[in-house]
Amino acid sequence: MERQEVLGAAPSADVIEAHARATIARLPEAFRTHLRDVVLLVEEEADPEMLASVGLDHPLDLTGVYVGRPVGEKSSFESGALPDRIHLYRQAILAEWCETGVRLDDLVAHVTVHEIGHHFGLSDDDMHALEDAVSD
Repeated sequence: MERQEVLGAAPSADVIEAHARATIARLPEAFRTHLRDVVLLVEEEADPEMLASVGLDHPLDLTGVYVGRPVGEKSSFESGALPDRIHLYRQAILAEWCETGVRLDDLVAHVTVHEIGHHFGLSDDDMHALEDAVSD
């Protein structure tokens, strides 16, 4: 058992990242292939600029965000751009975990798949279907 679980400490960014990477590993190969260059970041909380960019005020309201251009909108003429990124926000995820009682790995999978869905330009229904495909 992990030391932080014994002590009752909140799950670390590393634990959340491990859940997110496990979710990505369960995706069909066609999806994983297009995610190889997407950077996964687990941060404590969204900064004020990120919150403003999505129309939110409080950092606990944003569990994750995709930053980049969806696959279908990319152009070979876009050289020199920053890599696409998926940001997961630990404090917001932990707050939702405590409020909902959903298993942490399921919650992280939900947020991760949602942000991956933005990378692919998927509809909410498609995101739900993809989430069902990676569920244990």
